[in-house]
Amino acid sequence: MELLLVLVIVLIVFGAGKLPQLGEGLGKAIKGFKKTVHEPEPQEITEVHPTAPTSQASSASSTPAGAPARQDPGKAQSPAH
Repeated sequence: MELLLVLVIVLIVFGAGKLPQLGEGLGKAIKGFKKTVHEPEPQEITEVHPTAPTSQASSASSTPAGAPARQDPGKAQSPAH
């Protein structure tokens, strides 16, 4: 009985002409949701390339963990907006 009441209210609010479009949109949304739920997330595969240590890399590695990295005075950080 409640479902019938809801359907009558939807018919009054949206009109008979919009119901097929609403149904189609709702169907596409449900289909997309199901596809997203059942599909595993794509995982990015990255390759690690070993590089020779440079003077800049060695100075960065000498910074203790948790300490902020040094910055060149000419390259000031702009605040995030």
